[in-house]
Amino acid sequence: MRLSRYFLPLLRDDPKEAEIVSHRLMLRAGLVRQASAGIYSWLPLGFRVLQKIEQIVREEQDRAGALELLMPTIQSAEIWKESGRFEVYGKEMLRIKDRHERDMLYGPTNEELITVIFRDGVKSYKELPRILYHIQWKFRDEIRPRFGVMRGREFLMKDSYSFDLTQEDARRSYNKMFVSYLRTFSRMGLKSVPMAAETGPIGGDLSHEFIILADTGESEVYCHKDLLALETPGPDLDYEGDLTPLIMDWTGKYAATIEKHDAARFAKEVPAKDQVTARGIEVGHIFFFGTKYSQAMGARVQGPDGELVTVQMGSYGIGVSRLVGAIIEASHDDAGIIWPASVAPFDVGLINLKVGDADTDKACDDFYAKLEQAGLSVLYDDRDDRAGAKFAAMDLIGLPWQIIVGPKGVKSGEIELKERASGARHSLTFDAALNRLVASASEARKEAA
Repeated sequence: MRLSRYFLPLLRDDPKEAEIVSHRLMLRAGLVRQASAGIYSWLPLGFRVLQKIEQIVREEQDRAGALELLMPTIQSAEIWKESGRFEVYGKEMLRIKDRHERDMLYGPTNEELITVIFRDGVKSYKELPRILYHIQWKFRDEIRPRFGVMRGREFLMKDSYSFDLTQEDARRSYNKMFVSYLRTFSRMGLKSVPMAAETGPIGGDLSHEFIILADTGESEVYCHKDLLALETPGPDLDYEGDLTPLIMDWTGKYAATIEKHDAARFAKEVPAKDQVTARGIEVGHIFFFGTKYSQAMGARVQGPDGELVTVQMGSYGIGVSRLVGAIIEASHDDAGIIWPASVAPFDVGLINLKVGDADTDKACDDFYAKLEQAGLSVLYDDRDDRAGAKFAAMDLIGLPWQIIVGPKGVKSGEIELKERASGARHSLTFDAALNRLVASASEARKEAA
């Protein structure tokens, strides 16, 4: 993609309304623009990141055996009245009426609708277990939306729902999603720590939040430092095997959000030298709530003995759009964003230092073609602008690699390769730079496999 033909409205200065790093950088780097309070338009660069994150989430859900569907944003209030949540959910739910004066709502979550879908479609225990998921926009009318996409009113969310015959089976489904989340966040370059958490309006008696540590986190968290050193499960993990030992590794030591924190227990169970107190950002939340919805809404199947059994359920959420902000909070410097390769909008930024110089233009055009032929996505800065402005723009948008081509280098047959994360610069021949970039992309794909 040539930058001269792209839509990338960069801002030189920090917007006054942006309170945290991710909000400032998402506006300055042209990822989003605010449409109204807590609601954002996703511009081309930001939308590419959003799609990358969505695809990683999808791949790891599929790997764990979940099945994708798509439910609507607008729901009938009748099913929420059936579950008993319509009146108690609060003002966060946007309630509307259609032209026939029927009560409708913009879904803040989907427990009711998925229960109806399951209830109407599954009749026998032989069709269990099932985990269904979708990735869809949701709306919660936050009283004070702030921090950009980190606490907006409209957001893209992956929510999955498990249906099982017994509590033991339900725990196995819960464990699958637990491990799937560890892998999902790891692939995005994030170190997440599962922490015991409150269930909130979803309900239930078992819940974990997946937290990444960041100075700008919304709440205090407490954990044993050993949890920060645990290795994420690899792609060859057998989801149909016994995941209990793995779950115990991640939950056997103290970790809690402020809502569940027990100061006395923390002091007793964790030596002072191993205590971690920090601020964290929630990037995922999983719940087991048994028959809370299935009982109220009549979701039953015929068991092995012919008797009807109320199914056990769980729900599992990931804030896909929120993750864009969370990744930036975890990976940035004074110059701008530093995207992990797996979610970067482009693999490489190609900078032409002397637009209009025939030899430099030809060298850039040829290398641009070779990069694309090698399967790399490229943002080619072919604008007639100052070198300093081009460098600043590339650092701001944070692509993993920058290729810098100028007249002197072209004459000597060399270009400069810059790694955004470390700032390291290397003078290489065109072929050597191409090989380096292809090898890096290949390694990143192996990690994702």
